[in-house]
Amino acid sequence: MFSTIFTNFHFFVDKEFQMRIISDIEKAKVPISLMLIGIFALFFGRNTMKTNVTEIFASKVFNEEQMQQRLAKDTFKELQKTIRDGKPLNIKIANAVAHAMKEWALENGATHFTHWFQPMTGVTAEKHDSFITPSEKGKVIMEFSGKELIKGEPDASSFPNGGLRATFEARGYTAWDPTSYAFIKNDVLCIPTAFCSYSGHALDKKTPLLRSMEAINKEALRILHLFHHDDVTMVKSTVGPEQEYFLVDIEQYKQRKDLIYTGRTLFGLPAPKGQEMEDHYFGTIKSRVQTFMKELNTELWKLGVLVKTEHNEVAPAQYELAPIFSTSNIATDHNQLTMELIQRIAKKHGLVALLNEKPFEGINGSGKHNNFSLSTDTGINLLEPGETPYENAQFLLFLCAIIKAVDEYQDLLRLSVASAGNDHRLGANEAPPAIISIFLGDELTDILEATEKGISYDGKDREFMKIGAHVLPKFTKDTTDRNRTSPFAFTGNKFEFRMPGSASSIAGCNICLNTAIAEELRQYADILESAHDFESTLHALILDTIKNHKRIIFNGNGYDDSWIQEAEKRGLLNLRTTPDALPYFVHEKNIELFERNKVLDREEIYSRYEIMMEEYTKTINIEALTMINMAQKEILPAALKYSKHLAQSVKLKRDISTLIDIEYEEVNLTRLSSLLTQAHKNVLKLQESVDTLKEIDDFEKAAFFVRDTLILDMEQLRKPCDEMESIVSSQDWPFPTYGKLLFGII
Repeated sequence: MFSTIFTNFHFFVDKEFQMRIISDIEKAKVPISLMLIGIFALFFGRNTMKTNVTEIFASKVFNEEQMQQRLAKDTFKELQKTIRDGKPLNIKIANAVAHAMKEWALENGATHFTHWFQPMTGVTAEKHDSFITPSEKGKVIMEFSGKELIKGEPDASSFPNGGLRATFEARGYTAWDPTSYAFIKNDVLCIPTAFCSYSGHALDKKTPLLRSMEAINKEALRILHLFHHDDVTMVKSTVGPEQEYFLVDIEQYKQRKDLIYTGRTLFGLPAPKGQEMEDHYFGTIKSRVQTFMKELNTELWKLGVLVKTEHNEVAPAQYELAPIFSTSNIATDHNQLTMELIQRIAKKHGLVALLNEKPFEGINGSGKHNNFSLSTDTGINLLEPGETPYENAQFLLFLCAIIKAVDEYQDLLRLSVASAGNDHRLGANEAPPAIISIFLGDELTDILEATEKGISYDGKDREFMKIGAHVLPKFTKDTTDRNRTSPFAFTGNKFEFRMPGSASSIAGCNICLNTAIAEELRQYADILESAHDFESTLHALILDTIKNHKRIIFNGNGYDDSWIQEAEKRGLLNLRTTPDALPYFVHEKNIELFERNKVLDREEIYSRYEIMMEEYTKTINIEALTMINMAQKEILPAALKYSKHLAQSVKLKRDISTLIDIEYEEVNLTRLSSLLTQAHKNVLKLQESVDTLKEIDDFEKAAFFVRDTLILDMEQLRKPCDEMESIVSSQDWPFPTYGKLLFGII
């Protein structure tokens, strides 16, 4: 009956949605009259209701507009001043803000609050406390104090700390970050906070990010004041992170232990079709995915996340979501929210989102392009070529600071994106190579070369002489093609850092970027502030930077093998794996950089080094254990079962007649038996390596053992298992293949 009713309304909804609703109604056993009313309300409402973006945008955010409406004028001004100056919040002001925030949260259905923070695990953490406080006669009232707003004390004992505290030191502190607005998620008021230990050491990713933003603000202001921008009071690093991910059907996901435990496939032959037809990129988005994307956009808009672009990516079942830029700390918060909501909302639509950098072998993995720029509180983009020669002299100085920073601290940028998952992408002709370089495009490169040589620049019909307030002509900002093989590419008024992995927090790479650039601006400011002749000193600075750091500029094909040799000649680092890159974190040069700019101290750096190395080791170890489990309990039994079937077929045909051709069975039986033996031996070898890893106490030795031994053993196990997939029947193979996973969403 229900099926008949729904069939008559098939034009309203897709078939899959119909069947889910039918099942739910039949299980609920609701009266027919109510059911019919519900059906019509659902279908007609579903198709007539429209999303008013301007009304819902930031409706779940306690932003400046809400503060202004709900706070006394003097209180609001004091709060804004506190945020602007970075000073501690007065408890009286904090109480007023907390009360207003609580009232707004209650109006929007919230019952709990949490200090929402970002520990070194790479994901967000939250502990929910209700607003309720006991009152007389067994009743409760809803309260939220300024003290609760400003500071929390979550248990820090179970978060990675890298030796910053002893096991018995459980206390940690969360401190409100008023520069990032509070928001409501799942009926919980989330207050963005920093997270530190009892001793004051940063245990999170937000604290050093905020420190790095302060560092670049301080030094950039010194430069701008030399260019007579006295009206500028703040410079902020801004970021627009693109988020790539895969979607697979949840029922197929449930059948794969590797996806459940590791987020990526550890076995699997390529599907008959991959991405070679180039028909997925920017293709028509499937209706089921579109429905998911619509809800995702709506929920993100409610949280004030400026998502703007969505599309199919290059690989089948791969997608991308891109926001408009915002300040680095807010962009980081928003990206963490984006990753969480992508995964949560996908499940509501019978899908699972895979954020792992390389969930499938043989097709493109997923990255997170970090679009970086610098902006003033007066609305100037410091990486925007100017309208006047004077503005362009300023632009070239900031450009040179970035060139110098990327060259001198290429090791930091590389290690900031290092992870077990990202190692599969970098250098694989689908993502930038592991060698850091800068793409500037033809015109900017020609201008820098002309400056170095002291000759006129006549490209693009413009004249170039030398740096100076009156002689540098205007040049256009975006006159060249984009280079997708470059790790760090100038794209008109920003740099696109293309190396970060899809699952990682963008805090790490932006901490390194901000700090390195701040250091170069500090050096420039020291020289220019003491200069007797500003213009000649400016010219000399830019000339010196170009001569000494032009090696980092490369506009060619980063995928070409010849670039590896060329980069080596230039003295550029090629840090292929995470264990190769991470030790540079604790090089004295880099420790001094972070300490000088008050971003991280020595203890915090060493703790992060240990945490990141251990994370790499633990990730690969879990993958190895999963491979062993899948091979022993699923793949080998399936292959054995099919080989038995082949053997029975051989015997049966021989019993009937020796004239019957049994070549197919014999060839495949022989081949399968050999592969079974090989796979069995490789399982034992991998198990032996896993056992050896357990005995290694030193985290550095463990990471290098994983790199040099464990990963190779895993590759050796995968080969015969994948080959067996090509022989064993689809009916007998124990889990969904690449073809089903990548093309299973209709």
